[in-house]
Amino acid sequence: MKNVTLPESRLSPSKSAHFDAQLCWVEDACTLDMDYFVKTLSSIKAKGVRPDLVGSIITHYASKWLPDLSGDAADTSVTNSGGSPESAMASWMKKRFFIETMVGILPPEKNSVPCNFLLRLLRAANKVGVDLTYRTELEQRVSRQLDEASLVELMIPCFGHTCATLLDVELVLRLVKWFVNLDEGIRSSGAGMVKVAKLVDCYLAEAAVDANLSLPEFVRLAGAIPVHARASDDGLYRAIDTYLKAHPGVSKQERKTLCRLIDSRKLSSDASLHAAQNERLPVRSVIQVLLTEQNKLNHHLDWSGSFSATKSPNLCLDHPTGWCHSEREMTSQKLEIRKLKDDVLRLQSQCFSLQGQMERLVLEKRKGFFSWKKLGLMPSLKSAGVANKIEKGEIKSEIGYGRQTPIDTKGKLVRGRTSTRWRKSIS
Repeated sequence: MKNVTLPESRLSPSKSAHFDAQLCWVEDACTLDMDYFVKTLSSIKAKGVRPDLVGSIITHYASKWLPDLSGDAADTSVTNSGGSPESAMASWMKKRFFIETMVGILPPEKNSVPCNFLLRLLRAANKVGVDLTYRTELEQRVSRQLDEASLVELMIPCFGHTCATLLDVELVLRLVKWFVNLDEGIRSSGAGMVKVAKLVDCYLAEAAVDANLSLPEFVRLAGAIPVHARASDDGLYRAIDTYLKAHPGVSKQERKTLCRLIDSRKLSSDASLHAAQNERLPVRSVIQVLLTEQNKLNHHLDWSGSFSATKSPNLCLDHPTGWCHSEREMTSQKLEIRKLKDDVLRLQSQCFSLQGQMERLVLEKRKGFFSWKKLGLMPSLKSAGVANKIEKGEIKSEIGYGRQTPIDTKGKLVRGRTSTRWRKSIS
């Protein structure tokens, strides 16, 4: 059995000497029955012991009598000290009563009990089917300390028969929503929100492997975190990529829904490089990532050029890496920008070519009596026109999601039809 260390410095001077005389009963209290332990703990609370010390005593007692709460696989303590085997129903009822009693004697103060212990207690409560009142109280206590939770303890299985997923995603969603809706004073600072955002992204990456995890559940949990809480979207991108890999049957529209959760401006260089080569992402999302990286490089070049221009050559010689770039670096950056522009041009040409083919098929279905030889050059002509516009800088850097209409082709068709009827009327 583990020893409990209760530092004297954490007690008030008036209570320290009195409490040192009673440290000897802490180990003996773990062997007491539940009723005697509750009475002894009530007398300790009445003497003004700090809540965190009371929480330590409760944690030690609960880990002794219920090994599932210890978090130590090597702890082989059993609840049945008499050695006689118990039925499954009797053991189940005993654990349920024990957990409900532990929840009832927990100190109400925040951080009096570690968050990981509360999560283990919540896991055991869901397993044995504790009353909803006690489970709700546990969930609210966990939500107030969610920024202190670990990923391992947060991965609580789903014990319900109606739940299709392995992990209880709805439970984590409730915890996150309660944490987000807490007052700023209870959450202490914005750093807690950042920790919870990273925790949720890691949880999504683990839960995405489950083939039964539906897209709405994934989107709701990912969207429960405010946008400003994620300093980087690398973790969210990893979770989405894992979900797409584990769910190959996701439709194109569902892929677009997932990719809308990612802000390409918050992706690192490595994540952007992976996204640009990811075949599971929609084409427009890849183009958006490439354009974002191009804007970053252009901004970096403009900033470095203007910054180095204000400095004298002597400063550049004194600080060759901090004030200006060498010709080799500038050349490599220009080549990388040119390569990105070529990739964007190629992808745009492919997009317009596919749109032209789709429109040609629609027109062929609606008006089958036209001569479609004239429309055979529509994708190439349109791509050439877009290429010229891109070279002239007329097309903006952002790609919209609207449908492009081949205006020139329709004009040729209208003129062709008009001239034919006009010749017939003259004849």
